[in-house]
Amino acid sequence: MTERTRLRRLPAQGSHRVEDLHAVLDAGFVCHLGLVVDGTPMVVPTSYGRAGDTVYLHGSVASRSLRAAREPVQVCVTVTLVDGVVLARSVFNHSVNYRCAMVFGVPEVLTDDGDKLVGLEAISEHVAPGQWQYARPPSAKELAATTVLRLALDEASVKVSEGPPDDGDGPDGELDVWAGEVPLRTVRLEPVADPALRDGIGMPAHVGDGAIAPGTTRWRDLDGR
Repeated sequence: MTERTRLRRLPAQGSHRVEDLHAVLDAGFVCHLGLVVDGTPMVVPTSYGRAGDTVYLHGSVASRSLRAAREPVQVCVTVTLVDGVVLARSVFNHSVNYRCAMVFGVPEVLTDDGDKLVGLEAISEHVAPGQWQYARPPSAKELAATTVLRLALDEASVKVSEGPPDDGDGPDGELDVWAGEVPLRTVRLEPVADPALRDGIGMPAHVGDGAIAPGTTRWRDLDGR
């Protein structure tokens, strides 16, 4: 725990356990990379991957945010999962149930092609398990056009909000107003083939059944089909 990761508001909802941090990162799909570019704050959504105690991010070498990260620069990477909307008896007490991880540090820009491939594989397998071994690997030209960042998970915190509204025991508990939680989840729909796909190319098993983005559910799992 550091001053940046110290949880000052509702600390009981927070955690600095490595296991909790990994759980949120592994369940997420998109992170937000925050840093200062040319004196202006910038927050960029991007995919990511975790391998051990490291997070990998990538993008084009032309990306302003990743160009800025080529110099030693402090960043904040945030992953947030929204699990439900909490409807209380008063609008003031409405809230959101969520899981959130924040990682601080100075990312390393990878220059070795082998290291870049390790990072890109971590990202690919996080988003679509099995696709890295199935599809064509990056060419030398594609690697040269890609920036890969490696960020250690040395300075991070987790915060989780869950459960029903907390105004049932107060004066508002006497109001004739419905209160509760509206659960939310990301659902993976059936894959749609590229219209340009040649005849005879079937859908691989890891796409049809296995390649489910973290934190998502297959639509057919919702009703048991």
